[in-house]
This record gives sequence, C-alpha cells and structure tokens, in this order.
Amino acid sequence: MDVKIVEVGLRDGLQNEPVTLATEVKKELIERLFQSGIKHLEVTSFVHPKWIPQLSDADRLAAGLPRLPVTYRALVPNLRGLKRALDTRIDEYAVFLSASESHNRKNINKSIRDTIPVLREVVQLAHQHGKRVRGYVSTVFGCPYEGNVPVQNVVRICEQLLDMGVYEISLGDTIGVAAPLEVKHRLKDIMSAVPASKLAGHFHDTRGTGLANAYVCLEAGIYTLDTSFGGLGGCPYAPGAAGNLATEDLVYMLNRQGIDTGIDLDRLCETSLYVQKHLGKPLPSKMLQSYAAKKKECGGGNEDGTGGH
Repeated sequence: MDVKIVEVGLRDGLQNEPVTLATEVKKELIERLFQSGIKHLEVTSFVHPKWIPQLSDADRLAAGLPRLPVTYRALVPNLRGLKRALDTRIDEYAVFLSASESHNRKNINKSIRDTIPVLREVVQLAHQHGKRVRGYVSTVFGCPYEGNVPVQNVVRICEQLLDMGVYEISLGDTIGVAAPLEVKHRLKDIMSAVPASKLAGHFHDTRGTGLANAYVCLEAGIYTLDTSFGGLGGCPYAPGAAGNLATEDLVYMLNRQGIDTGIDLDRLCETSLYVQKHLGKPLPSKMLQSYAAKKKECGGGNEDGTGGH
C-alpha cells in the first residue's frame, strides 16, 4: 500500500492561530518538513489578507519558496487569487467549496450555485498555464449550521468538480463530527459515482475520531490523506472545530502497520516542537506529546526544539 500524505499545516493549520508566524519561520518550517520526508506541502492561501491575516504574506512566501524537490500547493478562491499565485513558485492550486449552503455562504460569501462558475474559471486558466488543480469539499460529514448534509449534495458537487477538470477531490470533515461507520457508508455512496483514485480524506480531530476515520479511508482504497503537523488546524467559519488529524499520529499508525511513508517520525516531531516554541503553546498530537515526554525524561535536545533524533 502506497499512502500519500499531504501536509496542510502551513495553510489549514496556521490559518486559525492567534499568533502569526513570520515568513522566514514558515520557510524554515518548509525546510524542516522536507528534511522529515514530507513531499507534498500546501503552504498558503491567496484569499484577501483581511479574511485570513495569518496568511497575509502569501505572495512573499510563495515567491521565495525554497527550491526543493517537493510539490507546493496553494488555495485560490477566484481568478484574482489565481493571478497572484501564477507569479510565484507554487506548483499546483486548490479550489474549494462546501457541501452545505450555509457554510459555503459563510466561508465564500456565495451560494454553491454561484461558486461553481467561479471555480470553473480558475481551473480553466490554471490548465492554460499547465497547472494541476485539486478540489476541496468541506462539510462532507456534517455542517455547523445545518447538521446532516445529504450525501447526494456531496456527490453532485464532486461530479461538477471532476467535470471542470480537478485531478483529485479532498473530502473534508470540517467540524470533526464523523465516526468510522458513517464514514464507511458515506464513502461507499460517493464512490458509486467517483473512483477512489480521485479521492482524498481530510479529517479534523475535534472529537478524537480523526485517526479512525483515516483508517476507514485506507480500507476503502483511498490512499491520499491530508494531515497537519502537530495537529494544528481549524476553520474560522466552523466554531469549535479543533485541529486536523496530526501528521505524527498518522505516520506512527502507518509505521506500526508496516506501511513505509518515507517520513522520519523523530525529525517530524522535532519540527512540531520548533513550531510550539513560536506559537507559545503545546500542540495536540498524541504522538508528539509522547515524544516530548520521553525526550524530557531522557534529558535530550536543546531548548529550541532542535535536539538529536
């Protein structure tokens, strides 16, 4: 089994933090994540800076990305955002919308119906520039405003995204309400119309079910999973939504299953400890907490979280 881990911490992870990291710190994080073995990095979002000030350095960060053998991705909400991104080192882009009307209006300030043509324009122009585009569908398993979201809504949006030319669709449990059995059933319904090879899982761990839900994806044949270093994350328009599934927790589970991700877990934990220092708070990853406790007990490492592996 070849599992692809998409690291979204620099975008989805940092967008909900009260502390805004300096651009140079983000670049250092990219270097460290690469040294850990991460190959797919979502680094920022080209939304208007006033909406997500934590990512207001998108142009500067994306224009000065370290030249590494990784795939850099950024979120683009519209043509204006895409045109900004085209002037940078970003390799591919991502468009997004919600499966529930209320969340889409809160998140994008448009109806789902009005959002689709905007995204189609973005995908078309990106393709003209030889760039691939991924699609995100939020609130696939539940909405903070509407509750249950009919699976037919999800399928219809997925079909529209594929029709406009996205190469992959990430299914988001934006508020972390899903449990394994419902994930299994919902994936079965979605995969009746969309092949597993075109899907990815994006789970938040608000209620502690993120890792179990990710495992259900693997059992269903969906081998691309979005995670965030340290378990950072949350959605500004989904009250109470805790962080994404932690990259460290997923890598640990896969390692124990005999699945090699190519990621050095110790180096990854050291990277998250480095982030903790700059954010001024512990991160929620269970694997990271275990690593930090063991490190403290052994008296290893330096104060800045750059100690030995």
